[in-house]
Amino acid sequence: MIGDRRAMVPVGHSTRRLGAALGLVLLVSGLLGCTADPEPGPAAHVSSGYPWHTDIVATTFWVGEVFDPNASDGSQVISTYDSKWWDHYGGCDGVVVDGECRTEARSADNGYFPRQMTPRQNPFYLDLPFDDINNPTAFAQRGSVVPWAHEPGLSGRAGDRSVSFMKNRWVKIKRRDRICYGQIQDAGPGVYDDAAYVFGSDDRRPENSRYNGAGMDVSPALNGCLAFADLDGANDRVDWQFVDDSDVPEGPWRILVTTDGVTP
Repeated sequence: MIGDRRAMVPVGHSTRRLGAALGLVLLVSGLLGCTADPEPGPAAHVSSGYPWHTDIVATTFWVGEVFDPNASDGSQVISTYDSKWWDHYGGCDGVVVDGECRTEARSADNGYFPRQMTPRQNPFYLDLPFDDINNPTAFAQRGSVVPWAHEPGLSGRAGDRSVSFMKNRWVKIKRRDRICYGQIQDAGPGVYDDAAYVFGSDDRRPENSRYNGAGMDVSPALNGCLAFADLDGANDRVDWQFVDDSDVPEGPWRILVTTDGVTP
């Protein structure tokens, strides 16, 4: 797909803004929600009811990155769910150097937000290899494989391409003693219909074989929050699971929640 670093629907304006909310989060929690895991080991099913996916390679991508200008999925100026991702997000999620959008290290002192721009959407974003809008296989499967396909607002809409079952969904990510949360805003890496890995309960390995077999791309904010060893590498490993909105705790990922739908 065109949008993913290895990955299109409406992105929009979130309902929360920085200001006082960011100050409150910074004041209340020095760790900004990145805490030691209070739950059983990642092999267990936790209260959310969704299974854990363990020891998954996660690479880093960001809005505005041009990973490969000659590849159909090598630019993050758009996403598989949003043809105007750059505009809706607010521009380069990092720093522009010689006309190139580059990533930057993030830290807890400002909630892992970018320092050179003010995002209009949640900087805690990620992708998973299931494009339920543009990939024909994934689109055909989504009504039967996506666990929340029958929730209010989605039930009966499996054939409606104006609605994504994936965009904006929350994911809980754990690396060592850190737990952070992010919203799905793209699809990838490398594969776009890997239902067995994304929704399976048997801790299946990702079908993707590129980028060290990565099964997820995370934003710079998540990279910093999870204390990745690499700013833009393919060696960091995480455990992850889907979570419902009601199970997402307060933290920097709650300051600016993306609610926009698909922008074709």
